[in-house]
Amino acid sequence: MRPRVAAVHRLANLADAAVSDGVPLAGDIGGTKVALGHYSQRQGVGAPLLETEFPSADYPSLGSVVREFLGDEKVRIDRACFAVAGPVIGGGAQVTNLPWLLSEGELGEELQVRSVHLLNDLVAIARAVRELKAADLHTLNVGAPMPGGAIAVVAPGTGLGEAFLVWDGARYQPYPSEGGHADFAPTSKLEAGLLAYLLRELDHVSVERVCSGPGIVNIYRYLRATAYPSVSPAIIPELAAGPDSARSIAEAALRRPEPDPLSAAALELFVSVLGAEAGSFALKVLSTGGVYLAGGIPMRILPALSEGRFMRAFTAKGRMRVLLSGIPVHVVVRRAALLGAALRGFELAAAHAAPA
Repeated sequence: MRPRVAAVHRLANLADAAVSDGVPLAGDIGGTKVALGHYSQRQGVGAPLLETEFPSADYPSLGSVVREFLGDEKVRIDRACFAVAGPVIGGGAQVTNLPWLLSEGELGEELQVRSVHLLNDLVAIARAVRELKAADLHTLNVGAPMPGGAIAVVAPGTGLGEAFLVWDGARYQPYPSEGGHADFAPTSKLEAGLLAYLLRELDHVSVERVCSGPGIVNIYRYLRATAYPSVSPAIIPELAAGPDSARSIAEAALRRPEPDPLSAAALELFVSVLGAEAGSFALKVLSTGGVYLAGGIPMRILPALSEGRFMRAFTAKGRMRVLLSGIPVHVVVRRAALLGAALRGFELAAAHAAPA
């Protein structure tokens, strides 16, 4: 089975990498896609030897994806570091929105590598944000970052991930959060109706249920059932496709010169929910160093994020409006989790190589 979704880059001699020590494999393991990158000590994280994306649902395990990734290349992998969509506890993880159980020890044996390290994907993104260049970011609010101020990361994709960084006096340290599973807090009558609608079918409506890819679909269903009984016939077959329904809605909403009205309304409500949640998280961790929107969705809906609705919802916190107005807000427009996993892989390799 070959990857249906693939962006492959060969930027160095793989034969040279095959005999080098400490060559890390990095991965971003998500509910929809698995991105894998192979790196060399010489090229570093800026120039992967090989980088490919695979559709997660087409594979029974992470090991099967990695074996296919390396199958055609005569490469020896020494270490592996994987960013995982879900909490990592005791060297193990259950991938959120995917039936994969991961274990550092079992993966090490299966892949026959010296060591495997798992970290939460939002921790990986948080680790990467300080390394991002201007071309990797789209700024929504310039703000005035405070030196040493905490940094927040909010990443809607297949789920809703959140993490933050805290300055310890020498460097920024990333920390995970499962804030995406906290309660959805409506900020308008329309959103209160959305909560009531979802409570008919769910025992608990987390913010992830409305602020993610599946969340866009939930918003669309709600609006169709309550405020927009008609739907564009052209989009119905696309919505029946399943996992790509959120993408179809977003594309129909952003289509010019004639966007689909129902899809546009769904995307507008999604942007408002995302802005409100990002503002709430910024307050909770006091992220005066900045807020970074990452994940698969923000980079695809930049026009909708840039027209002002997001920042209005972000700053609509009463007495905290002035504080939030001064916080820089950026959209990450590259796969930052893969970069963060690679950075962590190199750190671990360097620590192993250092004399005791």
